[in-house]
Amino acid sequence: MREIETLAEQALATIPDEMRRQIGPLVIRVEEFPDEETEEAMELDSPFDLLGLYRGVAMPQKSITSTRAEPDMVFLYRRPILDYWCDNDDTLEAVVRHVLIHEIGHHLGFSDEDMERIEEGE
Repeated sequence: MREIETLAEQALATIPDEMRRQIGPLVIRVEEFPDEETEEAMELDSPFDLLGLYRGVAMPQKSITSTRAEPDMVFLYRRPILDYWCDNDDTLEAVVRHVLIHEIGHHLGFSDEDMERIEEGE
């Protein structure tokens, strides 16, 4: 798990400063697989179907008057990420970066097009 954590830290350092400053307090966790509750809620056929997940209230929907007991979190699922990596031509670093940017994008309320531009380095 440590390798995926290290790759996530390295990927986080590569996202634009403008985006990084907007993230705020966000916990990034690496788990082997999604938990059963997540599998059921997302109606997954297999735990390998989900590479990452953002859990929290997206920044555009936050209010300064609302409080949450739980921090915003990004989960990276190690085994599904490794499985995806083995079946594709991308490097493991690229897969982890893609999943991380996608989930942080959900946190920030970005569109899929916004996330693609960030991944491409625009």
